[in-house]
Amino acid sequence: MKLEVAVIYGSRSCEHEVSIISALQAASHLNKEEYEVVYVYIAKNGDWYTGWRLSDMSLYRDFDPKAATRVIPMGEGGKLVLMQHPADHLLPVGHLKRVAEADVALTVLHGMNGEDGALQGMLEMWRVPYTSSGILGSALGMDKIAMKQVFRASGLPVCDDVWVDRNSWKKDRKAVLDKITSSLSYPLYVKPANLGSSIGISRATDLAELENAMDVACAYDRRILIEKGVENCTEVNCAVLGFDGEAEASVTEKPVKWSEFLSYDDKYGRGGKGGAKGTKAQPAAKGASKGGMAQLSREMPAPVSAEMIRKIEQTAIAAFNALDCKGVARIDFLCNEQTGDIRIGEINTIPGSLSYYLWEPKGISFSALLDRMIEYAFKAQAEKDENVFSYTSNILSGAGGTKGAKN
Repeated sequence: MKLEVAVIYGSRSCEHEVSIISALQAASHLNKEEYEVVYVYIAKNGDWYTGWRLSDMSLYRDFDPKAATRVIPMGEGGKLVLMQHPADHLLPVGHLKRVAEADVALTVLHGMNGEDGALQGMLEMWRVPYTSSGILGSALGMDKIAMKQVFRASGLPVCDDVWVDRNSWKKDRKAVLDKITSSLSYPLYVKPANLGSSIGISRATDLAELENAMDVACAYDRRILIEKGVENCTEVNCAVLGFDGEAEASVTEKPVKWSEFLSYDDKYGRGGKGGAKGTKAQPAAKGASKGGMAQLSREMPAPVSAEMIRKIEQTAIAAFNALDCKGVARIDFLCNEQTGDIRIGEINTIPGSLSYYLWEPKGISFSALLDRMIEYAFKAQAEKDENVFSYTSNILSGAGGTKGAKN
């Protein structure tokens, strides 16, 4: 009997479109002999939808809610259950129709409201296995400020930085600028604490650019990270796969720099041709398997020394374990070949395209990577089920009312 896999993607995030591409790529590579795919799309307004037509990439260019079934997610017996939304068909609440269910969730969301632990918490309440990092790792991986504090406390190398909040910026811009420039020297990189895909990130080489960068970043988040730029650096990415002490590093890559892209759409929106074959009930994602990040030119392995690659792999695994991550995460580094210095830029707990292209040179196909992620999802849930969740006491037997409960 096939496992039913809910591929969950979209959501209320600035990285909504990137999530769609990553998810449809993944769905098209799930082993159709082993799994039934349940597409679960969370629209930009937060509504949930399912249906086989969601496998077509073109549907999202101007999404028509009538092309899919609006649903309400529920948990039942450790499964994700999707019930037809009553507002769409005027069904009484007691007569909700079960549309689909899934044994495990393949979480392919980027950014807030999906990669940050929000969805993970809901799935854990229902005991539904899921493929991404847990609540803690997801939340820390999303918040660059908290992430760096954990890495620094773990003895891992990060860039010098300061952080400020939006209210402080609104109240006294000069004081904030003085705080930044007295602590760090140019060039500076100004980043919203909770975004990825280079959204809202600016480089500043003087006070005017710094002030403008702060305005841009504050439009996206209430907490802002300002980092000292690393001179003469090479950007190197490395993914890690594992869970609970099991962790291995992928090959490394030197990615194309953001400045070399024509646009955000060029980075993520290059739909390719071909892909895995599907069935009538479960067609393959059109244009999803070879598009987006998979088409970008990159150097693999990264053009750095073998010694530096070993250091990057070891540090990537240490960063993965420091946040108690699960499944696949990608760690981005800034490296200086002359000094041998490396710094962690950030960790992506649900990386674009799930970083499958970093595993193929190691003999792990996209399909095999998804198998491993699903295996870890069930292992993590089994580990959690071993915990004691009840404690017998007579505290309620002597409670005479709501006052003085602590006594």
